[in-house]
Amino acid sequence: MPCRIRFRITWSACRATVKPGHSTRHCEVCALNVEGAPIPTNASSLAVLRRLGPYLRPVWLPVTGAAGATFGALLCGLGIPLVVQRVIDGPLGSGDFGRLPWLIALVAVLGTAEAGLLWARRKLIARPTALVESRMRADLFAHLLRLPVAFHDRWQSGQLMSRAVNDLVTLRKYLAFAAVFLVVNSLTLVVGLGILFTIAPELALVGLISAAPLLLITYFYETSYKKVARRAQDQSGDLTTIVEETMLGTRVIRAFGRSGERTRQFVAQARRLRSTELRIVRILGGLSTGLLILPELGIAGQLAVGGWGIADGRLTLGQLVAAITISTYLRWPTECIGWALSETSTAAAACDRYWEIRDCPPTVTDPARPVSPARPARGRLRFEDVHFQYPDQPRPLLRGVDLEVRPGETMALVGATGSGKTTLASLVPRLADVTAGRVTVDGVDVRDIPLAELRAMMGCAFEDALLSSASVRENVALGVPAASDADIRAALRVAGAEGFVDALRPHGPGTRIGERGMSLSGGQRQRLALARAVLPRPALLVLDDPLSALDLHTEAEVERALREVLRDATALVVAHRPNTARMADRVAVLADGRVLAVGTHQELLDSCPHYRTLMATPGEPGAERTAGAGPRLDSEAVTP
Repeated sequence: MPCRIRFRITWSACRATVKPGHSTRHCEVCALNVEGAPIPTNASSLAVLRRLGPYLRPVWLPVTGAAGATFGALLCGLGIPLVVQRVIDGPLGSGDFGRLPWLIALVAVLGTAEAGLLWARRKLIARPTALVESRMRADLFAHLLRLPVAFHDRWQSGQLMSRAVNDLVTLRKYLAFAAVFLVVNSLTLVVGLGILFTIAPELALVGLISAAPLLLITYFYETSYKKVARRAQDQSGDLTTIVEETMLGTRVIRAFGRSGERTRQFVAQARRLRSTELRIVRILGGLSTGLLILPELGIAGQLAVGGWGIADGRLTLGQLVAAITISTYLRWPTECIGWALSETSTAAAACDRYWEIRDCPPTVTDPARPVSPARPARGRLRFEDVHFQYPDQPRPLLRGVDLEVRPGETMALVGATGSGKTTLASLVPRLADVTAGRVTVDGVDVRDIPLAELRAMMGCAFEDALLSSASVRENVALGVPAASDADIRAALRVAGAEGFVDALRPHGPGTRIGERGMSLSGGQRQRLALARAVLPRPALLVLDDPLSALDLHTEAEVERALREVLRDATALVVAHRPNTARMADRVAVLADGRVLAVGTHQELLDSCPHYRTLMATPGEPGAERTAGAGPRLDSEAVTP
């Protein structure tokens, strides 16, 4: 039975159902996927592909030239049968061979021109179609970076990769080959039939009658092919997701002995994709059969009618040979149209998948009327009646948070799992926007500050220390690419990372650390993330439990270094440990979506029972012995 999934778009509720046999969840009210993308409609392939217009306009001249060269080549091919007719009815029929060398030379010229024009088509079309692909991929990548974090939480990365790579390759190949031949071959068929009517109307009529059913056949198969092609592309994206997740999580999968189960999932998905691709083969097989049989029947009919016409004296042998030769020549354009139509369906499905992402509107954008904060930034941070609700949650997570962090002050956020600590911190750099209320820096609403300026004012370090497969130096200098080696080393020293970085082989800070930094320990990755946050010496630091993955010795070292950094910056620190809370000037306790209490660590231990429960550890002054029954001080699962 289809399951019901609650989903909100722009904070308004609607219902979504998973339709049986479909991998994509559809919202029946908003006409959107659960991921937030428009539901694929039954629009024609031409209507979908028309959206490529803005990318094709800058390269229309070479594309048109390539189409013209192709059309010219096909016209040269059509001209050769006319010369053959002149040879048969002229020199061969009359015995006057004076014109024969010139006619033979004309055939050679037409053949050479045909080959040269086809070469010109390849030269003209290659660069502009590659440029279209490059621009579309760059625009898609830039758009993905503008989309909110919640979008990436819901979409499988394999589906995004499939759209950014495979679908755009499909579109480039279509524009370079199938699209050109679809137009040109259609014109060639019209011109070829016109020439046939000029040579022998009755033979042309036979060819036209045999070709008419092709329209119905191609329409029927094109409609079926489009649906199956879209399904195959979606299943390919699912398969990519399985491969990516397995490779990234190989340690966990092996540790839990799930390699066999993961392999079975991969094989099952691969079989589903294989089944869909075999369905495509069957559709193409039926289409190809019709495209082969009907022209052959047409040629047989022309031979019968032509032989009868020659016997009656209404046709010459040259006319029959020319008509049969032209009909034979037109077989390839006819068959090519069937192939081009199937490629059109595939390209339309790829285009539809591409625009599914591009049509998702960014919710965190630069302000229409930007306001720059005072320079130098003082770092005064205020939360004023802040509300926040995730789109698929029934009630707000934050409900009226009021909090002020004074310049130079370190404020720790403490709360039980799911209380909204990480969410509240993420509102400062606008990884998400408030549902109601506002967040201000130095009196300016963060939504009024250009995103680049806002994020340049602050440094962020998250609990999940994400590193890229680059050198240590490149990872630390992510926010300040022009940073000097001395500045990078100072940041590493502050984060307590200088020692282990210098020990890396073979190049110390220049050593590449592998994908996601998995060659390092969790504590080492977190220290590099902390160094990345403090490198620009920001006026405002947002730290999500910066000590969570450190051992006791390293924690003490980083804590001492952090005190020096925090002395000159305003800091909002999500705290999961008593030591982190003790380091702060003040602590804000979150409970039930609001700030329950604010004070120093010791003040809250003395006056706030909820805080004492959260901080309860053996040996902690004032700790309640029944703390095991209270809420744990964990990282929260704030992302749906």
